[in-house]
Amino acid sequence: MFFFPFRKATEHHISLEFTGSYATRKMSICRTSKVPRAVPMPLEVVLTIIEAAYYDDDLEANDTLLKACALVCKDWSAPAQKLLFSNVTLRTQTAYLAFRRAVDRNSERGRMLGDAVVRMRVVLDHNQPFHLSPHCFAHAVTLCPNLYELKLALYGCADPDKDIVGVPDISRMRRPAPSFDKPTLALLKSGPRITSLQFSNWSENCQSITQFLDVWPTLKSLVIRGTPPKLPSASSEPFPCALEELRMNFQTPPSIDFMKWLLRNSVDTLRILELEREPAPDLLDYLVSAHGAVLHSLALPACGSHEQALAVQKCQRLRELRIENPWASPMVYRKLPEVLQHIALGLDRNTALQPVLETVKSRESLRVVTVHLWDGGEHHPQLPALKIACAYRGLDLRMTTDIQIFRALIVRIFDVFGILLVILTILFIIF
Repeated sequence: MFFFPFRKATEHHISLEFTGSYATRKMSICRTSKVPRAVPMPLEVVLTIIEAAYYDDDLEANDTLLKACALVCKDWSAPAQKLLFSNVTLRTQTAYLAFRRAVDRNSERGRMLGDAVVRMRVVLDHNQPFHLSPHCFAHAVTLCPNLYELKLALYGCADPDKDIVGVPDISRMRRPAPSFDKPTLALLKSGPRITSLQFSNWSENCQSITQFLDVWPTLKSLVIRGTPPKLPSASSEPFPCALEELRMNFQTPPSIDFMKWLLRNSVDTLRILELEREPAPDLLDYLVSAHGAVLHSLALPACGSHEQALAVQKCQRLRELRIENPWASPMVYRKLPEVLQHIALGLDRNTALQPVLETVKSRESLRVVTVHLWDGGEHHPQLPALKIACAYRGLDLRMTTDIQIFRALIVRIFDVFGILLVILTILFIIF
């Protein structure tokens, strides 16, 4: 057993006296203890958060989220509202009046929101209640000095009490629509310089597209659908724009004379050509003969004939080729350019896939393969071989059964720069 030596206790004198009363000491403590102020989130972080959710999976602006962000706090309100106003849709006179109040140039907030508008979608349909008038549409455009993309749909006028909801587009296209008057056209000319126009004409008026083309000689991208346009006159001066992108979808193909008038100044600039309906052989031959040497992207609904395959082979700078029909001539894949980066095709159980496999294995520049699976396409005996070939090459293989998604995947690859441009434009406006 161990014993510790005994230690003698030592006496200490400690003073516990305080100066001042308890209340005084408490007040002194309260004065010296400062509650830290909330530090506002940097604007750069706010913008990063909002921009990350700006587009949804379908590359559409997420308006619901942007509206919620605008209500979070004062710091979030302005950036969210600017992104929200970057895409505007006007269908009725009521919507126009609300928009005009919001972007009133006499107020600082109105100027801010008006400057943020870079895309606008407009529907001119005289058959709808409270329809938007052409003159008010033109005035709305002038309120947006940074607008560069316009989507416009024009519907003809039905006789009173004879408009039927759900009637096919082919019937609606037989309705007359008035041409735009001089004051409206003059107002549009005084507005922003549009560079991208999407015009859907569901009326008998064949001259409306040429009226708009005269208003905006600054166009770089043009999408035209519906009623085939006609030349104003045989002596008309060629369209002055040097287009970079052209997409067309008509019930009947436009005349070659109109195409020559439209693309006379685009011989060296046209990069993207998309035909949503099968063109007449002579029209396709003209387009690739005149512009195939500079095309980077070509989209066709079908390519089953020998003549169509030869037309594609004239485009030796193609970086993207899309053919929607599941049956394409094997000849079309045999002489594709070495710079090809993206190929998109339809696939059913009978599609000749061996030429595609050879293209995947031989084109070093290829990066993406997009497949639209038609009936039975998922059971094609060579589909596993395509998957293996793409995996071996490290290619991005995308497959879908939805034709709209198939087309959207094509647009995404070539429109990423455009989307970034929109965001950068809005950021420039914000700062």
